[in-house]
Amino acid sequence: MPVDAADSAPAAVPRPAAAQVEVEGVSLRFRDVQALSDVSLRVAAGTITSLLGPSGSGKSTLLRVVAGMARPDAGRVRIGGVEVCGPGVFVPPERRRVGMVFQDAALFPHLTIAANVAFGLRGARRSDRDAIVADLLGRLGLSRHAGRYPHMLSGGERQRAAMARALAPRPEVLLMDEPFSGLDGRLRDRVRDETVRLLRDTGTTTIIVTHDPGEALRMADRVALLHRGRLVQHGSARDVYTCPSSVFAARLLSEVNEFAGCCASGRVQTPLGTFAAPLPDRAPVRVCIRPQHLHEGAPAAGVRATVVASEFAGDSTLVTCLIDKAGDRVCMRARPGVHHLPGDTVFLEVDRAGVFVLPDEDADAGPASSEVRQ
Repeated sequence: MPVDAADSAPAAVPRPAAAQVEVEGVSLRFRDVQALSDVSLRVAAGTITSLLGPSGSGKSTLLRVVAGMARPDAGRVRIGGVEVCGPGVFVPPERRRVGMVFQDAALFPHLTIAANVAFGLRGARRSDRDAIVADLLGRLGLSRHAGRYPHMLSGGERQRAAMARALAPRPEVLLMDEPFSGLDGRLRDRVRDETVRLLRDTGTTTIIVTHDPGEALRMADRVALLHRGRLVQHGSARDVYTCPSSVFAARLLSEVNEFAGCCASGRVQTPLGTFAAPLPDRAPVRVCIRPQHLHEGAPAAGVRATVVASEFAGDSTLVTCLIDKAGDRVCMRARPGVHHLPGDTVFLEVDRAGVFVLPDEDADAGPASSEVRQ
């Protein structure tokens, strides 16, 4: 995706007065569906937060509440310390200084790209408007497309134009709902990375909805996990990934090998060994082990297993094994140079720093069993 020469050194876009976003005890019900349940979340000024969760978890609904496009049944929303939603208070979307970017870009088809970007600047002096439009188009590599119409651009270019239009009025907060899901592969990565750089440059407080864990972790300062309308975990991207608070969080963030069992004297037994379990005796637990935390070891130290399948994945090889004594199936993510054939014998060891022992949300504490969740 070439960039115009004139795009390489644009003038600085004036920074917005980045605002903190506070959501406090927000609940919203749609007929028989509890879309949000007592959600509280704080997004610091100038930071990027990802809302991550499966379909129907309440991500987009929470975004719409912050934008003013949905009114909750209970709770408060403050932007920059000003209450915009609460008992007896409701500030309409156009007065919240919030920008929105949707999945489908939603550009006006009858306006040029420059006119689309300038749309939110009505009332500004023409010289100021032209300078802002030129600067944003330059930053996003769209200068040569200024006079074109949306149907003449690629999907990635339309999405970047939508970003420019949302940022042109210098909103205090930018809300993005699955903005890259319509893009494929490397184009998606490139547009996402360009977007993050621009958001960092402008210091815009941003909340991004996504169902892609890798995208959430890569983009955001902080990640908020939602499940069935509830906020189940919120923290830095690193902390959420390395210390999932529940089996749901562990499953959402990556593939996991799971073993169900019961605590006994602060430990739980699995076919891959015994692990610390700081929970009451007889408490049902799930032991979650990511494939990258399994590796081949020496016969004397490892657990004997038989290779069932080996799948080359470019930067790694996913090896599916059957633990000989237990009959449990597990996956190991090995180095790309590792090659195994079905029937090969391997000896599995566990990186204990990557083991999570969590209360069993599926809650049937029968005999230990295993499965792989992706």
